[in-house]
Amino acid sequence: MLKHTLTLAFRNFFRQKTSFLINLIGLSTGLACAMLIYLWIYDEQQMDAAFEQNGTVFQVMEHQQYADEIMTTLSTPGLLAQTLAEEVPEIEYGATLYWPSTYTLSVGEKNIRKTGRFVGEDFLHILNFPLIEGNPSQVLKDLNTIILTRGIAETLFGSTEAAIGKTVELDHEESYAVRGVCEDVSPHSSLQFDFLLNYQKYLNENDWLRPWGNNSPQTLVRLKPGTDPDFVSEKIAGFIAERNENSNVTLFLKPYKERYLHSRYENGKLVGGRIEYIRLFSIIALFIIVIACINFMNLSTARATKRAKEIGIKKAVGAEKRLLTWQFLTESLVIASLSFVLAILLVFLVLPFFNELTEKQMSLLFGWEIWGVFIGLTLLTGLIAGSYPALYLSGFKPVEVLKGTIKGSLGELWARKGLVVFQFTLSLILIVAVLVVYRQIQFVQTQNLGYDKENLVYFPREGNMEDRLEVFIEEASKLPGIQSISSSAHGFVGRQNNTSGLNWEGKDPQSRILFEHMRVNYGMIEILGVEMLEGRSFSEDYGADSSKIIFNETAIEIMGFEDPIGKKIRLWDEYDMEIIGVVKDFHFQSMHEEMNPLFFRLDQDISWNIIARLDPGKEKEALAALSTFYSSFNPGFTLAYKFIDEEYANLYEAEMLVGTLSRYFAGLAILISCLGLLGLAAYTADRKKKEIGIRKVLGASVQQIILLLTRDFTQLVSISLLLGLPIAYYLTHSWLDQFAYKISLSPWFFLVAGILTLGIAWLTVSTQAYRSANVDPQECLRSE
Repeated sequence: MLKHTLTLAFRNFFRQKTSFLINLIGLSTGLACAMLIYLWIYDEQQMDAAFEQNGTVFQVMEHQQYADEIMTTLSTPGLLAQTLAEEVPEIEYGATLYWPSTYTLSVGEKNIRKTGRFVGEDFLHILNFPLIEGNPSQVLKDLNTIILTRGIAETLFGSTEAAIGKTVELDHEESYAVRGVCEDVSPHSSLQFDFLLNYQKYLNENDWLRPWGNNSPQTLVRLKPGTDPDFVSEKIAGFIAERNENSNVTLFLKPYKERYLHSRYENGKLVGGRIEYIRLFSIIALFIIVIACINFMNLSTARATKRAKEIGIKKAVGAEKRLLTWQFLTESLVIASLSFVLAILLVFLVLPFFNELTEKQMSLLFGWEIWGVFIGLTLLTGLIAGSYPALYLSGFKPVEVLKGTIKGSLGELWARKGLVVFQFTLSLILIVAVLVVYRQIQFVQTQNLGYDKENLVYFPREGNMEDRLEVFIEEASKLPGIQSISSSAHGFVGRQNNTSGLNWEGKDPQSRILFEHMRVNYGMIEILGVEMLEGRSFSEDYGADSSKIIFNETAIEIMGFEDPIGKKIRLWDEYDMEIIGVVKDFHFQSMHEEMNPLFFRLDQDISWNIIARLDPGKEKEALAALSTFYSSFNPGFTLAYKFIDEEYANLYEAEMLVGTLSRYFAGLAILISCLGLLGLAAYTADRKKKEIGIRKVLGASVQQIILLLTRDFTQLVSISLLLGLPIAYYLTHSWLDQFAYKISLSPWFFLVAGILTLGIAWLTVSTQAYRSANVDPQECLRSE
């Protein structure tokens, strides 16, 4: 029976080659898109999954209450992890995790620049980074110990075994004994490093981490098995307030595995993160599969009359409806299976490009789970695509079929037209989304930020620069291509240091307002190109400016000063500062955020970044000269610079990826829709062959024939515009609401998308119509 069914299926494929090829290309393309999207989603969901530890690993986070917002942050006090582990019995291990820093590791003549982190002694008991060499309970016992990853150990010592017991010099200053070697960090870890150091040593050298009112490192904990995390969250909520009476902080636990996908908070509430893009691309994959299935349904039902006699004869000799349904479902599954093979080939060919685009290392060899999903998706697609045609074809009445009186029902006609409208509605929504996302990303990338981010490079202050910063700056400023150079503790991209410890005359003593704190050297404000609205910048011409302060417009407005120059403020109840200037607001955060108050403070000692402005057009010359001078000034160190405009662009990395992928997938969705439209147009032309011949004999022009054949399709696509545009407006408006600064939804977006959709559809149909209109009338009227 199965052999007979498959034989009939392949005969029908060869008999209707055009429909078969359109269905094959449409389904295989749709499946390939869905597979690529699933690979990306699967990879995203694997991030940090290895650290789940039966639901016992958590990140301790803070809600900080301010005058008009609740800010949620990963940063916590420097003593929190150790104190929680000692005082909360439900917590088995607690470890501090400090932010990554780049250092030069030296062994003999070998110097490599890598990224390391200071971590608590029990870090490896919380996060499972497998050790190749060493004991997890001992590797971080001593202060001057270091754990290397496999790749770094092999680079410096030749093998992991040879590294144990040897010493590594850090920034040519201090030696650390290698006590452990761990596997290279998986790309599925959101926490990346090349080596680990003991946090207790960093704490001993930085007393500012000890007060409970200061935040910087992260805190990780592992709960004892069977512990209720909600109970622990409630228990530690006021932990910091008990130690700091002025605290505005509430602690809570967040599952470590969720920090990658669920990271965006607004006013203390979790509102999303990268999980939003997983949902978005899941919907896009569903759209594409549905569009491909609609093509199959439409073409199968449209060409039903070609198979009517076959069905009538089978029914007349006793074939049951369920057997006929099975036959047509089998044909659908065969096409789906062939499409699966072609889709796998397409994915194999496209995957290297897709990996480069998404900066991932995805593979078709992930495991049986992936293949199970792919096969299941294929079978589901085949069943969905073939279900309606199978039920429709198997329902023909044999008497009507054999008498030749079968006619398409009104319901069938409306169903087919409705499916065309539906798939072009989806295509239109995707086109509008692509236009809006592209324009918004272009807006945030080209918007005047209030400072000039172009040709600004920064690199760390290290080596001899620690003690001879002014000498370095003075000599570097003379290099060719260096327009100006200074230093800062801030990178000017994102919130990096903030405080609510400002007081001024007239301030409500109950209010807490968070200010961004930017420590800078002389000349830094001028290098940025920030516009001074009132007063002056920091200058050596006025003597010591360490007691002076400069605010932005938003800060002055919040403080309620009408004539701010000369006003006094108090910082942390320690320093009396005089306002000497007001700068125009500039965006140091992403366009997702509202403008925040900030102040500049002169602090030459705490300025960890050297920032230089290069002459436009002389970037290569300037960087080459700077690199040579840097190596001579800092023997054993190499210049590792970054451009600030690239760092700013990284703030929108997720949005840019979404925009790029959306363009490709939207294009493919439109292509699949047009394939179906092309097949329907060919069928319509074939069905109206005699009518076309008669009209041509009676003098109808080619243009009139084309108009006849395209009119119905134009109406259907026009209906899809009326349905799709309001939906597209709602969805894009909701997406733009994530940005504090955004484009307006101009009618041009929807007009262009509508014209584009209609134009593509009309072009697709008219090509087939033109071919049919130019057929010789004798061929059209020839007797069958």
